[in-house]
Amino acid sequence: MKKYILLTVALLLSLSGFALGQKQTYLYAVKGTDSLYLDHYVSSGEAMRPCMIFVFGGGFVRGERDNEGYLPYFEYLNDNGYDVVSIDYRLGLKDLSAFAAGSMRDMIGKLNNAVNIAVEDLFSATAFVLDNAREWGIDRDMIVTCGSSAGAITVLQAEHALCNRKREATLLPEGFRYAGVVSFAGAIFSLDGAPKWREKPAPVLLFHGSADRQVPYDKATMLGVGFFGSKYLAEMFEDEGWPYWFYDVEYQTHAMAGLPMVRNLDEISTFLKYYVREKRPLRNHTRLIDGDEPERETKFKVKDYIEANYAR
Repeated sequence: MKKYILLTVALLLSLSGFALGQKQTYLYAVKGTDSLYLDHYVSSGEAMRPCMIFVFGGGFVRGERDNEGYLPYFEYLNDNGYDVVSIDYRLGLKDLSAFAAGSMRDMIGKLNNAVNIAVEDLFSATAFVLDNAREWGIDRDMIVTCGSSAGAITVLQAEHALCNRKREATLLPEGFRYAGVVSFAGAIFSLDGAPKWREKPAPVLLFHGSADRQVPYDKATMLGVGFFGSKYLAEMFEDEGWPYWFYDVEYQTHAMAGLPMVRNLDEISTFLKYYVREKRPLRNHTRLIDGDEPERETKFKVKDYIEANYAR
């Protein structure tokens, strides 16, 4: 999560100029000492437009909703008829020294809190969008979430919380469901073993590299506590017959937290068209073997992920 690749994205797109839709910034919540804002990038599409709510990455330590590395992706979505809402959220691990100095039990508690407050803030931002949907011209039934790294964890965790009617889901109107979830190198964090689902989740598009050392590609657990990554979730969705698309890149690193915003725009558009708009019950696993990627280690322990993200 710490080494999310935004500079690469920005450089790859810097030679082609872009113009985003009209940007409007709103204060959507004040929580303690944190004033949380969102940027609404308005497309020039139909009267009632679909909307993607984007959650940035940064290990729950850092990150910005308006990082320039994301802006070409937002422009692409605007050009394809989607409004984009990019949100702030509270960074539960921004005091990194205190987190890293704690015991394993303390670290688990702080990480769980960081994930939970990020989900709460995503739900608060979603409620703000829903409250303003008519005025903004947004279709309330066509709201998709998307996140990178820690943001991808947040959007997957939020879908899990919504399907299981967890406390934080009460921030949203009764019966509301996201139309889809797009995850760039994400996972679900659980204190209780493998994630369970009381209700069928929204269609998901999962991007991940098998050599990701920041967010588990499969799973990383210790005594039932840990992260369940894209491979694990895709297999679960396949077994249940739920719509999903797993874009799986052999030996790719945590660069998949950013690269799909450049390299996989066609796949994202296909997902939005067939899985979200047309609601087709598709299940797909795309396994990419990139000859340019060297063979890398793909087996990591929990301590490896902690060191990769938070060791100084």
